[in-house]
Amino acid sequence: MKSLQQYSIPFTGLKLGVHDFEFEVDDAFFNEFEYSLVKSGKLKVELELDKQETMMILHFHISGEMKLGCDVCLADYPYSVEIKERQIVKLNGNEDLEDDTEEIIVLKRSETEINVATLIYEFINLAVPYISRCADEGNTEWCDSEMIAKLQQLAPGPKEVEEEEIADPRWEALKKIKK
Repeated sequence: MKSLQQYSIPFTGLKLGVHDFEFEVDDAFFNEFEYSLVKSGKLKVELELDKQETMMILHFHISGEMKLGCDVCLADYPYSVEIKERQIVKLNGNEDLEDDTEEIIVLKRSETEINVATLIYEFINLAVPYISRCADEGNTEWCDSEMIAKLQQLAPGPKEVEEEEIADPRWEALKKIKK
């Protein structure tokens, strides 16, 4: 988690108004999160922090490319993202007045910095498609042709209707009645 310290913003020394921050997100960032959907990528985070008396408004702009695994052929392929999100951080005067919600993070007045690594990680993971296929982007050349050929070979074909040999002569008699 030491590599995530670079995503901490000490806000107590900042004047009221807008402040800009830039962060780089790479493989080391994703390695800090266990069971991450994204294992590698190169993204740039531009963060605009609007500090006010009782709150801060964080505007995130995340852009770049990450590698995802195709759900069809299992090969890695590049996936471009362009994310714009907003987060409100409320500075609470009373220690236990409110809890965090999805839209608002509540910080105690005694806190001096905010770490935005978890927010960046969540925004990136929300940009991952539910079904990840390299053909979605029109990049069919990324699909592993050997894997696709093997899957087609192992896939069940149309069911062939085979006439079974009837061993019992009683069935033959019943078939004659049906006709």
